[in-house]
Amino acid sequence: MNKLFKYKERGSSISQEIISGVIVFLSMCYILPVNANILSAGGADYNAVFFATAICSAICCILMGILANLPVALSAGMGVNAFIAFTVCGTMGYTFPQSLMIVLIAGILFLIITLTPIRELIIKSIPKSLKYAVSAGLGGFICFVGLKNGGIINSDSATFVTLGDFSNPTVLLTLFGVLLVLALMQIKGKVGKMAIVISMAVTAVLGVVLGLFGVENMPAFVNASVSEGFNAFGKNLGICFSEEAFSVFVKPETYVIIFSLIFVNLFDTTATLIAVGDKVGLLDENGDFIGGKKAMLADAIGAVVCAPLGTSTVTSFAESTVAAESGAKTGLCACTTGALFLLSILIYPVFSIFAGVEINGVNFTPVTSLALISVGCLMFGNLKDIDWKDNITVITTFLITILMILTYSVSDGLGIGLISYCIMMLVSKRGKEVSPIIYLVALFFITAYFTYWLFVLLSIL
Repeated sequence: MNKLFKYKERGSSISQEIISGVIVFLSMCYILPVNANILSAGGADYNAVFFATAICSAICCILMGILANLPVALSAGMGVNAFIAFTVCGTMGYTFPQSLMIVLIAGILFLIITLTPIRELIIKSIPKSLKYAVSAGLGGFICFVGLKNGGIINSDSATFVTLGDFSNPTVLLTLFGVLLVLALMQIKGKVGKMAIVISMAVTAVLGVVLGLFGVENMPAFVNASVSEGFNAFGKNLGICFSEEAFSVFVKPETYVIIFSLIFVNLFDTTATLIAVGDKVGLLDENGDFIGGKKAMLADAIGAVVCAPLGTSTVTSFAESTVAAESGAKTGLCACTTGALFLLSILIYPVFSIFAGVEINGVNFTPVTSLALISVGCLMFGNLKDIDWKDNITVITTFLITILMILTYSVSDGLGIGLISYCIMMLVSKRGKEVSPIIYLVALFFITAYFTYWLFVLLSIL
């Protein structure tokens, strides 16, 4: 065992790594029902996505543990799943199989650039403030989705967005869960680290109890079995290779989405690896991650695996820092987390309580929404590391963040923000400070938007 993971050389032990792996799983297992709920809003089968998420997470965690020997856990990326469900499938009208084809192509390209020096070159060429802006924008986006799905905010014909109906018990349950998780997050130690899981469990149990006392539209256990989940997963397996999925390439906006997914995944993974590396002492004198290439390779392979299994892109989870803080230093921790993800399939019926509640044709997710809101708030904290003295950076950050939220689109926020950044830098005679890669990225978005508008114009004529 030591020959594979080298835990003795890194000052750890088998028991320490396993315990840390269990803690990491408990801190991030919320992704199972959350990802299923989110992607089901885009037309996916809840049961199929749940199983796909568990299996994909297990594969990727074990791959990271063995290949890179790092205590980094992976699962379906928050923000990306919401982008797929609500923007790609919702606003843009793609079917779920088509969206999975996009995820697959993005994953393959992500793997290709990882096998070459391109990935590291791109990462180093992007200013830190822009990386933080994209992360904050994603946080704002998924927080907005959580507020909407929980009923805390509603659409309004006059103001577009307004507060929800607080006479609705389901909305009040969401509000309780949000306040609880935000409060628990302030507690130091393991309680604070597992605030999301604890809050989801408490909110779900409270909902069930209230339902037993006659309160309508509360979470409840659904008759579900492991065999039903496996059957749903089997039907969804490989749908990204269907004839319907391949029709995605005739749409010009497809290529914008693919590029956006690659870009976002670059930031997510890099930020997590640096955070974990800092905790376990695996950063070199330049702040680069030791063994980062293998970690990036494991992450990239994982990005390719997820689509055929029937779920959105995986990424390294920030909850991996919990492993470092609890003493983990090797990949045995990640392998333990992966094994637990696989075992979670056996208790699948328990997770049925986290499914949404339908009220007058509208699906509310009072339990899982608190996870979206709390994670979004934490990601928004990246704004503190932005250079607020630079006006161009401030404007770019604002555009990326606000447009991701208001357009319900990660790609639009990212594209318009980067285009604006390049234009402002050129006008201010600071163009030489911008990497050629950033100009190429901005040019890609300009070309993509022009192509899309040209297609729209030709269709009208």
